[in-house]
Amino acid sequence: MGRSEMSGIDYVKIGLKVGLEIHQQLNVSSKLFCNCQPELFKDEPETAFLRRLRPTQSELGQVDPAAFFEFQKGVKIIYEANSKCSCLVEMDEEPPHLLNFDALKVVLSASLMMNMQPVDEVHVMRKTVIDGSNTTGFQRTCIIALDGWIKVGEKVIPMQAASLEEDAARKICVEDEGKTIRYRVDRLGIPLIEVATAPVIYSPLEAQHVALVIGRILRDTGRVMRGLGVIRQDLNVSISNGALIEIKGVQELELISTVIEYEVQRQLGLLEVKEELCSRGVTRDSLKAEFVDVTEVFRESKSKVIRKAVDKNYKVFAVKLAGFAGLLGRELVPNFRVGSELSDYAKFWGRVGGIFHTDEMPNYGITPEEVAKVCKNVNAAENDSVIFVADIEENCKDALKAVIERAQEALTGIPAETRTAKDDGTTRYMRPRPGAARMYPETDIPAQSITEELVKNVQANLPEPAEKKLTRLMKQYTLNEKLSKQIIDSEYASLFEEIVKENSTIAVSTVAAFLTETMKALKRDGIAVENVNEEQIKALFAAVGSGALAKEAIAEVFSWLTKNEDKTVQNATTALGLKMLTEADLETIVEGIITANKQVIEQNNKNAFGMLMGIVMKEVRGKATPDLVSKILKQKL
Repeated sequence: MGRSEMSGIDYVKIGLKVGLEIHQQLNVSSKLFCNCQPELFKDEPETAFLRRLRPTQSELGQVDPAAFFEFQKGVKIIYEANSKCSCLVEMDEEPPHLLNFDALKVVLSASLMMNMQPVDEVHVMRKTVIDGSNTTGFQRTCIIALDGWIKVGEKVIPMQAASLEEDAARKICVEDEGKTIRYRVDRLGIPLIEVATAPVIYSPLEAQHVALVIGRILRDTGRVMRGLGVIRQDLNVSISNGALIEIKGVQELELISTVIEYEVQRQLGLLEVKEELCSRGVTRDSLKAEFVDVTEVFRESKSKVIRKAVDKNYKVFAVKLAGFAGLLGRELVPNFRVGSELSDYAKFWGRVGGIFHTDEMPNYGITPEEVAKVCKNVNAAENDSVIFVADIEENCKDALKAVIERAQEALTGIPAETRTAKDDGTTRYMRPRPGAARMYPETDIPAQSITEELVKNVQANLPEPAEKKLTRLMKQYTLNEKLSKQIIDSEYASLFEEIVKENSTIAVSTVAAFLTETMKALKRDGIAVENVNEEQIKALFAAVGSGALAKEAIAEVFSWLTKNEDKTVQNATTALGLKMLTEADLETIVEGIITANKQVIEQNNKNAFGMLMGIVMKEVRGKATPDLVSKILKQKL
């Protein structure tokens, strides 16, 4: 049973609506607007350059709020590059080249598989992005097709659009207490497909099922990348009386239902807080931006966090939240409280490390006496909460201003915003929702026609759909329905067929089970399965097919490869001591085990075979096949 089925929430009653935006990197030979290779480099960069980005007005004189938000941080961006997978286009020192036509055809193919209508002409647009992830300050994107549908179970899901766009630069690290961000431009410009559904999904599990079907269609093209970081699922979530929340960057399919459930719980919890604040008579006017310097209270504090700030000549400022007593510590979702909402705003708008509030006091080495003094300084009553922060004066005031504004919004509802998903399914504040002014035409790239002839050509060569593939896999490879479905739902359907065609001596079920069940188990155990590429996996099964590796050792060798970059299967078998035993060596081992267990064999007669097989297989651990061990053991017995 999925988490959403266990929550007890009536999603229809609360008016849940979800729309999906699925982004995935395309497996093409070059980037979207130049001929650079679409791959990441691991060595030291050849070039680094500095940029500062700022928002500009649109043609209508508007400034995008999300862009202005990023500008407020006042950060500088250092970009790292090498010549193999980046050029002057990524550095924004040269105009973009023509649109990658191969990438366009891949998106067109996926669009037709989702019953969309291709546009007559592709016009590249610029979408303002000023977080530093693009050297230009915008992302290039273009619509390829519109108005389609897919079937998920018995329900038809409208597909709004399929777009082709460039991926962003890769964030490496944040330095200087957040004032400097390093990006690598190797990923910048890698072609992405983006497909968007209508907001007609009404439960967390349904959203997960829809994402699964879309992912399956994209994989059916045979032209999308696999592995960590190549797919991103963004969610648009709303409930009645709530707000439209955009959640960015859900990478794991299995996490979608949890993220949505937690977002619903967060919004329901905030609506309850709103009602309670109203019942307490709290108004916007009673939440005043009156910031009080309470640095002297903590001049001799034993709190390491506060004392560290004070010793650096930072200030401690406090503000009263009238009527908020007991609400800031209320848990909305696991490990996320009402106070976390205010803290996220303070961190981003005020550039501080976090906030302290009286609902969690005394704590962090802060004494009850110090809390009482702070409350007295801001004239807080018993039913009030107090927020205080420690940083430079400007940051403290910006942070507390953001806290007051967020607290005032709590009285009217839930602010529409963009949030980012975390690994546990919870989310954090990322930025305000972007405005309509962020899109404008790209003037450096000519329009690309999508002719009837092109559409007919792509239509005639569409890949095999999942339903037909399921039937064929079961028939062609005598594979049971469960494994066949698992293969189709995995990232390895094409790889599976390549392996079984190249290695006729390996049982088809062995390959299928490893690529699905074993891979999932390894991932659950923390093994970075994305570190092993398809060529290494093929080499792994080739070693089994040739008799150089026992099938029982596949998982062990695979795990070794995930931890050792640029290593071969042969390196792995040598390092792990898994080189296959010769028949003569195996006979010697079997004879020794029979001699050591002679008395047990005489007592158990024919029943001793199974016991001896277990002993021998444990002894040779991955260095001999069960068939060969069985054959030799029978001969010697």
